[in-house]
Amino acid sequence: MASIYLKPIARLGNWLQTPLELIRAAIDAVEVRDPRLAHFLCRWIPARCPFERDIILFGYRVMHIPALCKLNPFYDQLVRLRLRALSFLAERGDDISRYL
Repeated sequence: MASIYLKPIARLGNWLQTPLELIRAAIDAVEVRDPRLAHFLCRWIPARCPFERDIILFGYRVMHIPALCKLNPFYDQLVRLRLRALSFLAERGDDISRYL
Protein backbone atom coordinates (compact mmCIF):
# COMPACT_ATOMS: atom_id res chain seq x y z
CA MET A 1 0.00 0.00 0.00
CA ALA A 2 2.83 2.42 0.78
CA SER A 3 4.35 2.03 -2.70
CA ILE A 4 1.15 3.41 -4.25
CA TYR A 5 1.61 6.66 -2.35
CA LEU A 6 5.33 6.94 -3.16
CA LYS A 7 4.90 6.81 -6.94
CA PRO A 8 3.11 10.18 -7.27
CA ILE A 9 5.70 11.80 -5.01
CA ALA A 10 8.50 10.44 -7.22
CA ARG A 11 6.76 11.85 -10.30
CA LEU A 12 6.42 15.21 -8.59
CA GLY A 13 10.14 15.21 -7.86
CA ASN A 14 10.94 14.52 -11.52
CA TRP A 15 8.55 17.27 -12.56
CA LEU A 16 10.36 19.75 -10.31
CA GLN A 17 13.80 18.71 -11.56
CA THR A 18 13.06 19.69 -15.18
CA PRO A 19 12.93 23.48 -14.61
CA LEU A 20 16.05 23.27 -12.43
CA GLU A 21 17.93 21.45 -15.19
CA LEU A 22 16.91 24.11 -17.71
CA ILE A 23 18.22 26.89 -15.47
CA ARG A 24 21.43 24.95 -14.81
CA ALA A 25 21.96 24.50 -18.56
CA ALA A 26 21.32 28.21 -19.15
CA ILE A 27 23.92 29.20 -16.54
CA ASP A 28 26.44 26.76 -18.03
CA ALA A 29 25.81 28.21 -21.51
CA VAL A 30 26.85 31.74 -20.51
CA GLU A 31 30.06 32.68 -22.33
CA VAL A 32 32.19 35.38 -20.76
CA ARG A 33 33.56 37.60 -23.54
CA ASP A 34 33.03 41.08 -22.12
CA PRO A 35 35.31 42.43 -19.39
CA ARG A 36 32.46 44.42 -17.81
CA LEU A 37 30.38 41.24 -17.52
CA ALA A 38 33.36 39.35 -16.08
CA HIS A 39 33.97 42.03 -13.43
CA PHE A 40 30.27 42.09 -12.59
CA LEU A 41 30.15 38.29 -12.17
CA CYS A 42 33.26 38.27 -9.97
CA ARG A 43 31.72 40.93 -7.71
CA TRP A 44 28.24 39.37 -7.67
CA ILE A 45 29.22 35.73 -7.01
CA PRO A 46 31.12 35.43 -3.70
CA ALA A 47 34.41 33.56 -3.48
CA ARG A 48 33.30 31.70 -0.36
CA CYS A 49 30.05 31.11 1.42
CA PRO A 50 28.97 34.31 3.19
CA PHE A 51 26.79 32.43 5.70
CA GLU A 52 29.52 30.43 7.44
CA ARG A 53 30.14 31.93 10.87
CA ASP A 54 31.68 31.28 14.25
CA ILE A 55 29.65 32.52 17.21
CA ILE A 56 32.11 33.73 19.86
CA LEU A 57 30.96 34.57 23.37
CA PHE A 58 33.42 35.88 25.99
CA GLY A 59 36.34 34.79 23.83
CA TYR A 60 35.12 31.19 23.41
CA ARG A 61 33.70 29.68 20.28
CA VAL A 62 30.20 28.69 21.29
CA MET A 63 28.81 27.59 17.96
CA HIS A 64 29.84 27.16 14.35
CA ILE A 65 27.30 27.75 11.58
CA PRO A 66 28.39 25.61 8.61
CA ALA A 67 28.44 26.78 5.01
CA LEU A 68 24.91 26.65 3.66
CA CYS A 69 25.73 27.46 0.02
CA LYS A 70 25.68 23.78 -0.92
CA LEU A 71 21.92 23.87 -0.33
CA ASN A 72 21.58 26.19 -3.33
CA PRO A 73 20.62 24.01 -6.34
CA PHE A 74 22.70 26.25 -8.65
CA TYR A 75 25.81 26.47 -6.47
CA ASP A 76 28.10 24.41 -8.73
CA GLN A 77 27.02 26.25 -11.88
CA LEU A 78 27.56 29.66 -10.28
CA VAL A 79 31.01 28.70 -9.00
CA ARG A 80 31.97 27.49 -12.48
CA LEU A 81 30.65 30.72 -14.00
CA ARG A 82 32.74 32.76 -11.56
CA LEU A 83 35.79 30.67 -12.41
CA ARG A 84 35.24 31.25 -16.15
CA ALA A 85 34.98 35.00 -15.50
CA LEU A 86 38.19 34.98 -13.43
CA SER A 87 39.99 32.99 -16.12
CA PHE A 88 38.86 35.44 -18.79
CA LEU A 89 40.13 38.40 -16.76
CA ALA A 90 43.45 36.67 -16.02
CA GLU A 91 43.98 35.90 -19.72
CA ARG A 92 43.30 39.56 -20.53
CA GLY A 93 45.95 40.57 -18.00
CA ASP A 94 43.59 42.27 -15.54
CA ASP A 95 44.39 42.25 -11.82
CA ILE A 96 42.17 39.60 -10.21
CA SER A 97 43.71 39.71 -6.72
CA ARG A 98 40.75 41.71 -5.34
CA TYR A 99 38.37 38.89 -6.31
CA LEU A 100 40.32 36.09 -4.60
